[in-house]
Amino acid sequence: MKLRHNAEDIEIRSTLPVIPLRDVVVYPHMIYPLLIGRKLTINAMQEAMVQEKQMFLVAQRSPSIDNPKPADLYTVGVVARILQVMKMPNGTLKVLVEGLVRAEVLSITKSNSFLTAKLSLVDPRATQSDRETEALSRAVSEQFAEYVRLNRRIPDEVLVSVASIERYDQLADTIAAQIIQKVDAKQRMLEAFEVKEQFQQLSKVLREEIDILKIEQKIDGSIRDSLNRSHREAYLQQQLKAIKDELGQGEEPTAEIDDLLQKLEDNKYPAKVRTKAEEEIKKLGKMHPYSAEAGVVRSYLDWLLGIPWTTTTTDRTDFAEVKTILDNDHYGLDKPKRRILEHLAVIRLAGRVKGPILCLVGPPGVGKTSIGRSVARAMGREFVRMSLGGVHDEAEIRGHRRTYIGALPGRIIQSLKKAGSANPVFLLDEIDKLGKDFRGDPASALLEVLDPEQNNSFYDNYLEVEFDLSNILFITTANSIGSIPPALRDRMEIIHLPGYLDFEKAAIARQYLVPKQMNEIGVQKYGIEFTDDGIYELIHYYTREAGVRELERQISSILRKTAVEIAGGKKLKKLVMNGAKVGKTLGARKYTESNIKTTPTIGYAVGLAWTELGGEVLPVEVVPMHGKAKLTLTGSLGEVMRESATAGLSYIRKHAQSFGLDKNFFDELELHVHVPEGAVPKDGPSAGITLLTALLSSLTNIPARTDIAMTGEVTLTGDVLPIGGLNEKLLAAKRHGILQVILPERNRKDLTEIPAELLADLKLHFVRSIEEVLKLAMVRSPYIAGRAKSHPRPGMRIS
Repeated sequence: MKLRHNAEDIEIRSTLPVIPLRDVVVYPHMIYPLLIGRKLTINAMQEAMVQEKQMFLVAQRSPSIDNPKPADLYTVGVVARILQVMKMPNGTLKVLVEGLVRAEVLSITKSNSFLTAKLSLVDPRATQSDRETEALSRAVSEQFAEYVRLNRRIPDEVLVSVASIERYDQLADTIAAQIIQKVDAKQRMLEAFEVKEQFQQLSKVLREEIDILKIEQKIDGSIRDSLNRSHREAYLQQQLKAIKDELGQGEEPTAEIDDLLQKLEDNKYPAKVRTKAEEEIKKLGKMHPYSAEAGVVRSYLDWLLGIPWTTTTTDRTDFAEVKTILDNDHYGLDKPKRRILEHLAVIRLAGRVKGPILCLVGPPGVGKTSIGRSVARAMGREFVRMSLGGVHDEAEIRGHRRTYIGALPGRIIQSLKKAGSANPVFLLDEIDKLGKDFRGDPASALLEVLDPEQNNSFYDNYLEVEFDLSNILFITTANSIGSIPPALRDRMEIIHLPGYLDFEKAAIARQYLVPKQMNEIGVQKYGIEFTDDGIYELIHYYTREAGVRELERQISSILRKTAVEIAGGKKLKKLVMNGAKVGKTLGARKYTESNIKTTPTIGYAVGLAWTELGGEVLPVEVVPMHGKAKLTLTGSLGEVMRESATAGLSYIRKHAQSFGLDKNFFDELELHVHVPEGAVPKDGPSAGITLLTALLSSLTNIPARTDIAMTGEVTLTGDVLPIGGLNEKLLAAKRHGILQVILPERNRKDLTEIPAELLADLKLHFVRSIEEVLKLAMVRSPYIAGRAKSHPRPGMRIS
């Protein structure tokens, strides 16, 4: 069919590709931008580009359907032609189309991944001159002009373009396209083929829309009048206050101001706080009660007057009772308890807290946090805990300035208000997990908090008044002191909490964990009893930790399984949890065999390491291969540990002839050093003698003993230097059944701090030099008589 469109004859095809539209209806004579992104529509558009850029645009009945079927589309749409195609960065296409003529669908088929419609075109109605049509067009035009005047979203320029249209059908389509309506309403106007019917529908829709817009305008006007009235009242109130001030009459204080002044009078506040509060109350009295600034001042006064500036608790005077409470709450930990008692004794005698801040350092689960709570209970003080893990904003400590919206005091002041006391026991948990970013360094802010010389005048940015923190007993906890900034560490006294021995874990389980879990699960009245072999079964084969958290979880798991049986109707008079019953309840053992070899092995030595989780046994493996003077280190080793391996190899090369090695043995050799469990990072210098022993064993083919563990730093001259974490390392060796340990001579003095129960059955060898280590750690001495330049020993030639 040929169509006359804007002085142009266009041949319209009867079969065209279909573009389903979501939330839009296109009318003839209108130009629209469309975003095309679905594969179905992109394929259809590509087909249209071939067919003289013509396509059929039809609206979907439901916009939520991604792949519409013929039944999901309306039956009347518009034949359009493509004017412009632009590819967007996200892969979609922006297509500019022009509506040509209405069309009715005869049939729709799917082919080549797009829809094709067979169409019946609707002849556009020529301009008619009968009076009824003329009257309808004038009425609709007037209604549309009023609609545009009331609706701010349609520009006035539209009226100019509408006034220049002469054909009635084009006028109706243009007005219908401009009206903001839902898809179904627009579709009904598109399906009106007669011009009169179109004008009648438009008149009805415009009348309804004009009524709605007038109501909206009325509501908007009333709101504006209300706001203007409020502003006028506020202005008059200010004028009235000014007049009364001039007359010396002032304004009667409100009930809120009276309450604040009464609160200030009834409580004891420092002079600076009282002065600041009076200033703010006076300022609040001059403000409009509903202004934003009044809310800020009101919130500030709530904080300022709600903080316990002078409220304190009385410390417990019976020192023996304090010791009893600590002993009842925690088993063992004699050194930490002793140091805490010393600290409390000084506080008692001196009458003030001033002194070092205690920092409890130890692996997870050894009772660091609970000790802080026990100290508070023993002293009769309130307890406050503040977790520092992940804190990376200085304002968390010092607070925000009041100029910020939603500003609050720092967490130090917030915690004191919650405690209701100016002298609580304040536990700063996980101080080694502090973060740092562009918002500031909270560790630096803590320097003022934890310094006894400065914290008597702690300044919070929100309060703007100094607060005395010197009466607070601060206790911090950490898993490792290595990540604590030196300046902060210098202000604290470090108290190490070692891991528990097996007999200590068993005692803790009997006295604390089992009763606690039985009470929480509600099975205390069913006569469940854990025997010693049942508890040791849990400790040896179901847990591998320095603390007792996993042990508590396993006890809880057993009791929960028992609770299921009881709830299911099983009758229990008494249940004895021995080793066999524990294994049956929990299933296969988690930890059965040690990963340490049981026989002397070439290129293999057993070391001891300290981690944040406690002590660990660290086997080292070395394999020599043909190569070019290369030392390969694997197993997630840190820089310090790599340097220890290099130092050990350098010592061997320096003394090669003493070990019967050729002085140039490394020139055609590659040594691969591996520490198992490669996913676990390892670092530190204390593996030096272990690395050297394993290297020398692989080079001399002399097996190293696996029934003896070692730890110590080695120097290039062969000296063995002291190490740290001795308690944890000995505990790890004993846990793996290794009863002989090589230690640096300079660590002999540390034995006084080691529990006698841990030293029982252990044979300790103290050494000063690497020569002593090698004679103990290898099945025979690697040294040969004199310094003979002999050939390499058997095994050095690798084929």
